[in-house]
Amino acid sequence: MTDVASDEPQDLTDDEILRRFQNSSRQPSGSRTLGFRMAAVDQSQMRVEVEFDARAELLANPMGQVQGGYVCAMLDEVMSVACMVASKMTSVAPTLEMKTSFFRAAMPGPLRGVGRVVKWGRSVAFTEGELYDADGRLLAKATGTAIPTPFARYKT
Repeated sequence: MTDVASDEPQDLTDDEILRRFQNSSRQPSGSRTLGFRMAAVDQSQMRVEVEFDARAELLANPMGQVQGGYVCAMLDEVMSVACMVASKMTSVAPTLEMKTSFFRAAMPGPLRGVGRVVKWGRSVAFTEGELYDADGRLLAKATGTAIPTPFARYKT
């Protein structure tokens, strides 16, 4: 990602946004902890796919499953990144509220998250996220609302 944000949409392609995420040296520590790696971007659908490496030594609870708070963090991450894509990389969208439903235990290892923006407005965004295991089974689903907030400008 670049160090300078713009208030104007940058008309980046899906592949350009994907490369920016994959090559960024400024990945937040929380994203690194979750093993975040952007896998796909679809601006027309306001949708992203993310791969997570759920490492047992960092994320497992005493039963050997990924602790539910980390599952929520992964879902929050995919919904937030979908908001960035929906804004054409001009805004972030801090979460106002989030509801999560757990369908089966997430086990350490590769996980796939899908985030989408259902509705993007000036003052609120409505989001959805799903988390899947390596076999494609749905583990958890979340819905959320977020507040679109323009990126702070960075000086170079």
